[in-house]
Amino acid sequence: MVGLVLSVSGCAGFGAGREPPTVSVQSFRTVPAQAPGLPAFEIGLVILNPNPEPLRLQGIAYSIRLDGQPLLDGVSNDMPVIEGYGQGAVTLNAAVNVLGGIRMLNSLMRSPRQTFDYEFTAKLDPVGFSRNILVTHAGRIDLTASSR
Repeated sequence: MVGLVLSVSGCAGFGAGREPPTVSVQSFRTVPAQAPGLPAFEIGLVILNPNPEPLRLQGIAYSIRLDGQPLLDGVSNDMPVIEGYGQGAVTLNAAVNVLGGIRMLNSLMRSPRQTFDYEFTAKLDPVGFSRNILVTHAGRIDLTASSR
């Protein structure tokens, strides 16, 4: 999943004549869990601002679904100001959605497979704009391709 560029929709409220930011996933790794037995993840994003004004974000809410089941969810309000024509790094800490994980494990036990559909969704809340910026990316993970 590293290096995927995400598409942006819902940018009508971003401002006339302004381009929406580009968001790419730079890293995805496990980290020590806050609660025993529950995995946690750290997701590194890079946000590019293609406009001359600084991009100030109040926060971000995001989720990752695997085969349609909610797997990871999180929010962050620790957002950098991204200068005009600049980029900023954001690190997100995601918690496992326990019920979604159980459903996924149940599904895998019934029908083992090597490919999975995924969807990353994020809602960026920019200061001073009437609408949020919605970012989505969907694709397929093929575990057999990574083992070759």
